[in-house]
Amino acid sequence: MKRVFTLIFSLIGILASAQIVEPISWSSSVEMKDQDSGVVIVSAKIESGWHIYGIEPVEDGPIPTQINISLPDGLTLQGGLTPSVAAEQGYDASFGCEISFWSKNVSFSQAFVKEAEVNAPIIVNVRYQACDDMRCLPPSGDEFMLNLPGAVTTQVAESSNDAQNILNIVSSKSNNELNPLWHPVTSVNNNESITSSPWWKLFIWGFGGGLIALLTPCVWPLIPMTVSFFLKKGKSRRESIRDAMIYGSSIVVIYLVLGLAITMIFGASKLNELSTNAVFNIIFFLLLVVFAISFFGAFDIKLPSKWSNSADNKAERATGLISIFFMAFTLALVSFSCTGPIIGTLLVEAASTGDIAGPAIGMTGFALALALPFTLFAIFPSWLKEMPKSGGWLNSVKVVLGFIELALSLKFLSVADLAYGWGLLDREVFLALWIVIFLLLGLYLLGKIRFAHDEPVEHLSVPRFFLSIASLSFMVYLIPGLWGAPLKGVSAFVPPLYTQDFSLYAGGEFEEFSDYETGMKYAEENNRPVLIDFSGYGCVNCRKMEGAVFDTEVVRNLIEKNFVLIKLMVDDKHDLKEPMTVIENGKQKKLHTVGDKWSFLQRYKFGANTQPYYMILDGKTGDALTDSRSYNENITEFVEWLGEGIENYKKIE
Repeated sequence: MKRVFTLIFSLIGILASAQIVEPISWSSSVEMKDQDSGVVIVSAKIESGWHIYGIEPVEDGPIPTQINISLPDGLTLQGGLTPSVAAEQGYDASFGCEISFWSKNVSFSQAFVKEAEVNAPIIVNVRYQACDDMRCLPPSGDEFMLNLPGAVTTQVAESSNDAQNILNIVSSKSNNELNPLWHPVTSVNNNESITSSPWWKLFIWGFGGGLIALLTPCVWPLIPMTVSFFLKKGKSRRESIRDAMIYGSSIVVIYLVLGLAITMIFGASKLNELSTNAVFNIIFFLLLVVFAISFFGAFDIKLPSKWSNSADNKAERATGLISIFFMAFTLALVSFSCTGPIIGTLLVEAASTGDIAGPAIGMTGFALALALPFTLFAIFPSWLKEMPKSGGWLNSVKVVLGFIELALSLKFLSVADLAYGWGLLDREVFLALWIVIFLLLGLYLLGKIRFAHDEPVEHLSVPRFFLSIASLSFMVYLIPGLWGAPLKGVSAFVPPLYTQDFSLYAGGEFEEFSDYETGMKYAEENNRPVLIDFSGYGCVNCRKMEGAVFDTEVVRNLIEKNFVLIKLMVDDKHDLKEPMTVIENGKQKKLHTVGDKWSFLQRYKFGANTQPYYMILDGKTGDALTDSRSYNENITEFVEWLGEGIENYKKIE
């Protein structure tokens, strides 16, 4: 068991330190066989252990490799796409079907004939998905523009106008010709603060979720039953304690493997990009609402009974460590109706941080909390006599969790609403819903509201009384937010102040620019340095910085009087008026959304891709005046950093 944990935590360390994984390298070329015919060659260099899928789509199967070749006037395709080696065949258990794939380098050839003079390039678009035996990376693509040998291209192929609609700041030849304001800064220390790491927060989230799961009707009654079983089964108390510790360790392994599976599926891709996707957020909004309705008692979410029965039967037939492991697996299946909503919320929170090891860290905390009582009660069996008996209070725990799930669901709907600019869930609407939810929660705890499975509340227990005070007090705290109060305590969750239609508060808002070039031009005209803020609608730490630092009087005054603030949302889903083509890592990439543009600017100019990310620039040249800063709520340090930027700007005036 010690070796298992060593291996698992080694994997976590490797994943956490991993860079962006690019196991497939594509290239393309064109060759003329004679004056009237030629061939386009598209080659894939595949790293060992990885593979791409076949060209033909399979129903319910993986994403196929797609190679689209657009020929300009004067050229005509001849025949179909021909791979250099035949695709391998095999059964993929993940998709439950036969698939074709390439695990070694492969080239694809497309013949064409020349019927007239050509004055435009050939456009090759590749779309593919790379997988290994443990994970799949998100679908990716490459684009190539190929000129015929000796041809002079004076216009762009009609079928590829979008690929060539390049904005003024980008050259179709090289990033060396970018506008100087986009050139990479030098001598910048990207000093990411350790406080920006969500690891310890995710672990605490997970551990807290595990403690809550213990109090649910699906888990609590199992504690005395399972511990008593181990104490009776063992030949000695020492062996019973050993078995119980192995049982608890098995619980940790099961949930940790689940977290690692999530991590491996996503690989090193940016989970924060997924967390601002409309479909992702709407699905989890609906999922949490369904979980809440389930907790309120409308129905139970259960896995198929044959799964738990099968695991239980294997536990009875097996012996030794395997038997104990299957007992732990049975617990995970039986308790799913209560732990599932908590795990789902935890995994969504892990995804929204963008940390690739987040799911594994969160699930480790959850499993440790869940396994802890089984081990402790086995070591100290006399404690079992002091455990509260099962009863109506367990159902009350589920209902309280239902209210919390309902409140959290609004956060995910809000992220999608902000990223796509729908305007459905402005700040006051969000707060009004939260106020009602926590008012109803307070009334429920006081016994004024009852659900179908609740027992009458004849008298209030002390914990229930204080929880009702907490819920109603929180509701009262939210009310001033309807008129624009900053609500710093929940600023990371509620929509930003600019979505507020009516505000009685003067503070908390800046006259800021949302376009880099416009803001830099304004700064040059008004002789001011620039404070650039790379942020995101789904960035929780960004909202925390705005509420805890930017909204303080000293910081607000410094920025308003001395800087031009440019806030760039890297997850803005609005389409650019025209797609942008840039060159990154030697490859052409097409940027479709406003967020794509600002994300590329951050990577190209500053060599960073985390948010929040702050820099102070010279408005005339775009040069850095200070080192970078990230998430750190120390107001004094932030003020000193702003002061350093002001002084450095004065020196070059």
